[in-house]
Amino acid sequence: MRLQILSKPTVLVALGFLLFPGLSMTQGTAKDETLAISGYPGTAPVTQVNGKAYVAVEALARLTGGTLSFQSNRVSLKLGNTAESTPRKQTGYSRPFVTAVIEEMAVLREWRVAVVNAVQHNYPVAEDWIGNYQRSAESRLALVSAAATTDSDRSGQALVSTEFANMQQLTNRFIALHQSLTYVSPDALDNDPLDQKIIGCARSLEGLNAGSDFQDIPTCH
Repeated sequence: MRLQILSKPTVLVALGFLLFPGLSMTQGTAKDETLAISGYPGTAPVTQVNGKAYVAVEALARLTGGTLSFQSNRVSLKLGNTAESTPRKQTGYSRPFVTAVIEEMAVLREWRVAVVNAVQHNYPVAEDWIGNYQRSAESRLALVSAAATTDSDRSGQALVSTEFANMQQLTNRFIALHQSLTYVSPDALDNDPLDQKIIGCARSLEGLNAGSDFQDIPTCH
Protein backbone atom coordinates (compact mmCIF):
# COMPACT_ATOMS: atom_id res chain seq x y z
CA MET A 1 0.00 0.00 0.00
CA ARG A 2 1.41 3.45 -0.96
CA LEU A 3 0.65 6.60 1.04
CA GLN A 4 0.05 9.80 -0.95
CA ILE A 5 -0.51 13.05 0.91
CA LEU A 6 -2.81 15.08 -1.32
CA SER A 7 -3.67 17.80 1.14
CA LYS A 8 -3.67 18.29 4.89
CA PRO A 9 -5.35 17.47 7.18
CA THR A 10 -6.87 14.73 4.97
CA VAL A 11 -4.53 11.88 4.07
CA LEU A 12 -5.56 9.41 1.39
CA VAL A 13 -4.26 5.90 0.81
CA ALA A 14 -4.00 4.44 -2.69
CA LEU A 15 -5.69 1.04 -2.67
CA GLY A 16 -3.54 -1.83 -3.91
CA PHE A 17 -6.14 -4.51 -4.42
CA LEU A 18 -3.78 -7.07 -5.89
CA LEU A 19 -1.58 -6.88 -2.81
CA PHE A 20 -4.45 -7.04 -0.32
CA PRO A 21 -6.94 -9.82 -1.16
CA GLY A 22 -8.87 -9.03 2.01
CA LEU A 23 -9.95 -5.69 0.56
CA SER A 24 -13.21 -5.49 -1.34
CA MET A 25 -15.12 -2.70 -3.08
CA THR A 26 -18.83 -2.17 -3.14
CA GLN A 27 -20.42 0.22 -5.63
CA GLY A 28 -23.84 1.86 -5.68
CA THR A 29 -23.40 4.43 -8.45
CA ALA A 30 -20.37 5.30 -10.56
CA LYS A 31 -19.16 7.69 -7.84
CA ASP A 32 -20.52 5.90 -4.79
CA GLU A 33 -17.91 3.33 -3.77
CA THR A 34 -16.95 1.98 -0.36
CA LEU A 35 -14.13 -0.10 1.03
CA ALA A 36 -14.67 -3.23 3.14
CA ILE A 37 -11.86 -5.21 4.80
CA SER A 38 -12.31 -8.85 5.75
CA GLY A 39 -12.45 -9.29 9.51
CA TYR A 40 -13.60 -5.73 10.25
CA PRO A 41 -17.21 -4.53 10.46
CA GLY A 42 -18.36 -1.50 8.47
CA THR A 43 -17.03 0.28 5.39
CA ALA A 44 -15.09 3.41 4.44
CA PRO A 45 -15.88 5.78 1.53
CA VAL A 46 -13.62 5.62 -1.55
CA THR A 47 -12.62 8.61 -3.71
CA GLN A 48 -11.65 8.31 -7.38
CA VAL A 49 -8.82 10.63 -8.51
CA ASN A 50 -7.35 10.38 -12.02
CA GLY A 51 -8.63 6.82 -12.35
CA LYS A 52 -7.19 5.68 -9.05
CA ALA A 53 -9.11 4.74 -5.92
CA TYR A 54 -8.23 6.40 -2.61
CA VAL A 55 -9.53 6.15 0.94
CA ALA A 56 -8.87 8.64 3.75
CA VAL A 57 -6.43 7.28 6.31
CA GLU A 58 -8.68 8.63 9.08
CA ALA A 59 -11.57 6.60 7.67
CA LEU A 60 -9.33 3.55 7.37
CA ALA A 61 -8.29 3.94 11.00
CA ARG A 62 -11.93 4.13 12.10
CA LEU A 63 -12.84 1.10 9.99
CA THR A 64 -10.08 -1.05 11.49
CA GLY A 65 -10.23 0.37 15.01
CA GLY A 66 -6.64 1.50 14.49
CA THR A 67 -4.64 4.55 15.57
CA LEU A 68 -2.85 7.23 13.58
CA SER A 69 0.34 9.13 14.36
CA PHE A 70 1.89 11.99 12.39
CA GLN A 71 5.62 12.76 12.46
CA SER A 72 6.99 15.35 10.05
CA ASN A 73 6.21 13.95 6.58
CA ARG A 74 5.50 10.44 7.87
CA VAL A 75 2.05 8.97 8.61
CA SER A 76 1.84 5.78 10.71
CA LEU A 77 -1.28 3.67 10.89
CA LYS A 78 -1.53 0.88 13.46
CA LEU A 79 -4.39 -1.46 12.60
CA GLY A 80 -6.71 -2.74 15.31
CA ASN A 81 -7.40 -6.41 15.93
CA THR A 82 -9.66 -8.23 13.51
CA ALA A 83 -12.44 -10.52 14.64
CA GLU A 84 -10.21 -13.41 13.59
CA SER A 85 -7.47 -12.23 15.96
CA THR A 86 -9.73 -12.29 19.01
CA PRO A 87 -8.31 -14.75 21.57
CA ARG A 88 -9.92 -18.14 21.24
CA LYS A 89 -12.20 -19.45 23.91
CA GLN A 90 -10.25 -21.46 26.44
CA THR A 91 -10.65 -25.20 26.12
CA GLY A 92 -9.68 -28.08 28.35
CA TYR A 93 -9.50 -27.99 32.12
CA SER A 94 -8.70 -24.58 33.59
CA ARG A 95 -5.96 -24.35 36.20
CA PRO A 96 -8.25 -22.93 38.95
CA PHE A 97 -10.66 -25.83 38.40
CA VAL A 98 -7.93 -28.47 38.61
CA THR A 99 -6.65 -26.88 41.83
CA ALA A 100 -10.15 -26.86 43.34
CA VAL A 101 -10.67 -30.52 42.40
CA ILE A 102 -7.39 -31.60 44.02
CA GLU A 103 -8.34 -29.77 47.21
CA GLU A 104 -11.75 -31.44 47.23
CA MET A 105 -10.16 -34.86 46.76
CA ALA A 106 -7.90 -34.18 49.76
CA VAL A 107 -10.93 -33.46 51.95
CA LEU A 108 -12.79 -36.53 50.67
CA ARG A 109 -9.71 -38.64 51.37
CA GLU A 110 -9.67 -37.50 55.01
CA TRP A 111 -13.38 -38.25 55.24
CA ARG A 112 -12.94 -41.76 53.87
CA VAL A 113 -9.95 -42.49 56.14
CA ALA A 114 -12.06 -41.50 59.15
CA VAL A 115 -14.81 -43.92 58.13
CA VAL A 116 -12.36 -46.74 57.37
CA ASN A 117 -10.59 -46.31 60.73
CA ALA A 118 -13.90 -46.35 62.57
CA VAL A 119 -14.99 -49.56 60.85
CA GLN A 120 -11.67 -51.34 61.29
CA HIS A 121 -11.47 -50.47 64.99
CA ASN A 122 -15.13 -51.13 65.63
CA TYR A 123 -15.93 -47.50 66.46
CA PRO A 124 -19.44 -46.21 65.75
CA VAL A 125 -19.83 -44.12 62.60
CA ALA A 126 -22.08 -41.41 64.01
CA GLU A 127 -23.61 -38.34 62.37
CA ASP A 128 -22.30 -35.88 64.94
CA TRP A 129 -18.59 -36.25 64.24
CA ILE A 130 -18.80 -37.37 60.62
CA GLY A 131 -20.80 -34.22 59.83
CA ASN A 132 -17.64 -32.10 60.08
CA TYR A 133 -16.08 -33.97 57.18
CA GLN A 134 -19.26 -33.68 55.14
CA ARG A 135 -19.57 -29.92 55.64
CA SER A 136 -15.93 -29.39 54.72
CA ALA A 137 -16.36 -31.44 51.54
CA GLU A 138 -19.54 -29.56 50.65
CA SER A 139 -17.70 -26.25 51.01
CA ARG A 140 -14.91 -27.43 48.73
CA LEU A 141 -17.43 -28.79 46.26
CA ALA A 142 -18.95 -25.31 45.99
CA LEU A 143 -15.50 -23.96 45.12
CA VAL A 144 -15.16 -26.60 42.41
CA SER A 145 -18.46 -25.43 40.93
CA ALA A 146 -17.41 -21.77 41.07
CA ALA A 147 -14.10 -22.54 39.32
CA ALA A 148 -15.75 -24.35 36.39
CA THR A 149 -15.44 -22.00 33.41
CA THR A 150 -14.78 -24.28 30.41
CA ASP A 151 -16.82 -27.09 28.90
CA SER A 152 -14.28 -29.61 30.22
CA ASP A 153 -14.54 -28.06 33.69
CA ARG A 154 -18.31 -28.38 33.70
CA SER A 155 -18.17 -32.00 32.55
CA GLY A 156 -15.55 -32.76 35.18
CA GLN A 157 -17.62 -31.02 37.83
CA ALA A 158 -20.34 -33.63 37.38
CA LEU A 159 -17.81 -36.38 38.14
CA VAL A 160 -16.63 -34.61 41.29
CA SER A 161 -20.24 -34.23 42.45
CA THR A 162 -20.81 -37.96 41.92
CA GLU A 163 -17.68 -38.78 43.93
CA PHE A 164 -19.04 -36.68 46.78
CA ALA A 165 -22.43 -38.41 46.53
CA ASN A 166 -20.80 -41.85 46.58
CA MET A 167 -18.82 -40.96 49.68
CA GLN A 168 -22.02 -39.76 51.31
CA GLN A 169 -23.78 -42.99 50.37
CA LEU A 170 -20.99 -45.11 51.85
CA THR A 171 -21.05 -43.11 55.08
CA ASN A 172 -24.83 -43.26 55.40
CA ARG A 173 -24.70 -47.04 55.17
CA PHE A 174 -22.53 -47.31 58.29
CA ILE A 175 -24.44 -44.60 60.12
CA ALA A 176 -27.63 -46.64 59.55
CA LEU A 177 -25.93 -49.81 60.80
CA HIS A 178 -24.82 -48.00 63.94
CA GLN A 179 -28.28 -46.58 64.58
CA SER A 180 -29.85 -50.03 64.20
CA LEU A 181 -27.23 -51.50 66.57
CA THR A 182 -26.11 -53.89 63.84
CA TYR A 183 -22.70 -55.46 64.27
CA VAL A 184 -20.15 -54.27 61.69
CA SER A 185 -17.23 -56.53 60.91
CA PRO A 186 -13.78 -54.82 60.88
CA ASP A 187 -13.23 -56.13 57.37
CA ALA A 188 -16.58 -54.80 56.09
CA LEU A 189 -14.84 -52.48 53.64
CA ASP A 190 -12.46 -55.07 52.23
CA ASN A 191 -13.19 -55.24 48.50
CA ASP A 192 -16.38 -53.25 48.99
CA PRO A 193 -17.56 -52.28 45.44
CA LEU A 194 -18.64 -48.74 46.36
CA ASP A 195 -15.47 -48.10 48.34
CA GLN A 196 -13.35 -49.36 45.44
CA LYS A 197 -15.23 -47.07 43.09
CA ILE A 198 -14.54 -44.10 45.37
CA ILE A 199 -10.83 -44.91 45.48
CA GLY A 200 -10.54 -45.32 41.70
CA CYS A 201 -12.45 -42.13 40.96
CA ALA A 202 -10.36 -40.08 43.40
CA ARG A 203 -7.11 -41.28 41.86
CA SER A 204 -8.26 -40.32 38.38
CA LEU A 205 -9.54 -36.88 39.43
CA GLU A 206 -6.31 -36.15 41.28
CA GLY A 207 -4.49 -36.75 38.01
CA LEU A 208 -6.31 -34.04 36.02
CA ASN A 209 -4.04 -31.64 34.16
CA ALA A 210 -4.79 -28.04 33.24
CA GLY A 211 -5.35 -27.71 29.50
CA SER A 212 -6.30 -31.34 28.99
CA ASP A 213 -9.68 -32.08 27.43
CA PHE A 214 -12.41 -33.85 29.38
CA GLN A 215 -12.40 -37.63 29.28
CA ASP A 216 -15.04 -39.64 31.05
CA ILE A 217 -14.03 -41.66 34.13
CA PRO A 218 -16.25 -44.76 34.47
CA THR A 219 -15.39 -45.28 38.16
CA CYS A 220 -16.87 -41.86 38.93
CA HIS A 221 -20.37 -43.01 37.98
